[in-house]
Amino acid sequence: MQYKTVGKSGLVVSELCLGTMTFGKATPEDESITMIAQFLEDGGNFIDTADVYVGGTSEEIVGKAIKEKRQDIILATKVRMKVGDRPNDVGYSRKRVMDGIEASLKRLQTDYVDLYQLHVWDQLTPIEETLRTLDDLISSGKVRYIGCSNFLAWQLMKSLSVSEQKGFAKFISIQPQYSLVNREMDREVMSLCIEEGIGVLPWGPLGSGFLSGKYEGLETPTLGRLSQGLEGESSWENKGLARNFHIVNKVKEISKQIGKTPAQVSLNWLLMKEGVTSPIFGARTLEQYKENIGATGWRLSEEHFNELDEASALPSEYPTRFIEKFRREL
Repeated sequence: MQYKTVGKSGLVVSELCLGTMTFGKATPEDESITMIAQFLEDGGNFIDTADVYVGGTSEEIVGKAIKEKRQDIILATKVRMKVGDRPNDVGYSRKRVMDGIEASLKRLQTDYVDLYQLHVWDQLTPIEETLRTLDDLISSGKVRYIGCSNFLAWQLMKSLSVSEQKGFAKFISIQPQYSLVNREMDREVMSLCIEEGIGVLPWGPLGSGFLSGKYEGLETPTLGRLSQGLEGESSWENKGLARNFHIVNKVKEISKQIGKTPAQVSLNWLLMKEGVTSPIFGARTLEQYKENIGATGWRLSEEHFNELDEASALPSEYPTRFIEKFRREL
């Protein structure tokens, strides 16, 4: 396992982050705790959760698992989603964020969170209010660093600018959906992160399981996560596209050549991608965990990396192609 710093900070994290969204639901508590112990034994130190995962159960399980090893772990959680029926149980108001951190700390059985992240943009609360609240949490010692997730480029840049103007702590990271079959952030967000020194922590690095290579044909599958009729990012309508099958076929071709699984190849491509700090991988079972952790300890050849990069690249579009046409170089 290798390690990287997050953005411009000195925070050192493992090159893979263990995601816990399934803990307490698809993954039973005892198996979840075993998985965390194995991750630490394998050299991992970065664990991500959220207050909304399984109604808070994920945080509770993580808290039990890390209680005796808290200093060895970089712990990340998120706030924003609806956690109750009251008007202030959602969003980024000072009340919601203050209540959210207290509830998360209680479930996690700790007195601080290493990385506290805004889960998705809140169009109702002024970002100044939210950033001031996060800055206060850092001053209080309950939060060490802050980040965001699922932000557009302008939302991230506005947040950074407000923090700069007001003297607030700045985001050190963003957690976006990013994989061989979801490279939309390449349009603007990735270049912004590289320019501003923001760490990128991709979620969905296997495209909701699509890049495991187990899906065949364009018809709706009957097995796996993509067969569950989910809406949004984990829907078959978003993943079961002809373009994505072209990508996964290239992944399979390379995996056969080098003796790795499609999931390992897909994760390793992310580990090598410029700007990426630590992909957040999930595992429903210990068997899946062992396969995914096998993405570390080796690297794709430059040729194979480039083949995957080209196969999954977004179509050329304006204004990017116009900017590239007139790029100035010495």
